[in-house]
Amino acid sequence: MSDPVSGMMEPAKSSPMKSTQQQAVAPAKPYEPTDIEKAAMQKMRARRVKTPRIKAIPRKTGAVELLLDHPNPARYGSVLLMDAFGTGESDFIAELVVQLGRAAADGPQINEQRLNFFAAVIKGIKPQDQLESMLAAQMAAVHSLTMEFASRLANAGDLAWRDSAERTLNKLARTFAAQLEALKRYRTGGEQTVRVEHVTVNSGGQAIVGNVSGVGGTEKR
Repeated sequence: MSDPVSGMMEPAKSSPMKSTQQQAVAPAKPYEPTDIEKAAMQKMRARRVKTPRIKAIPRKTGAVELLLDHPNPARYGSVLLMDAFGTGESDFIAELVVQLGRAAADGPQINEQRLNFFAAVIKGIKPQDQLESMLAAQMAAVHSLTMEFASRLANAGDLAWRDSAERTLNKLARTFAAQLEALKRYRTGGEQTVRVEHVTVNSGGQAIVGNVSGVGGTEKR
């Protein structure tokens, strides 16, 4: 269209929508992990013990059914979990999973994340038999309670509540340490390691041994 004053053609007006469409958005470049991140990923994959996740399915009856998230849970799914828990007994693994579910309960509901945390703790300990698996399950439950009472102590406003939470926290922490020591003794067959740092021999031929670790970690001189 011509300008009535100058007689020149007016420049065509561009549509805002068309202008926006013409501004091509460059695709985001995929993230390239660093060498440290790649190495960490490889270590994680090598360390991980692959087992099916345990699912807690609430039923209309009010009960909660525990199922393995696997295409064939009754056979291959349970075999993977049994191997990771150091057992060849299906009855053992079935009851232990139920016990873990009860320990992971929040009232009538089972905390699925906590339940699978318990299973991950057991897998990380790598039990070699059923006794080690049971002890690992107890350690997982005791650790969970320890952290719960640590949270209660941190948030307790009343002095009586703080004292109660502190006493329980100390008992649980000592119990966990005792469980860890029991696992070590069981795996080593109860053997004690004696470490001698220095031996002094007097002129009379009598040897004095220093820093010898004996039963219970005591030192003899």
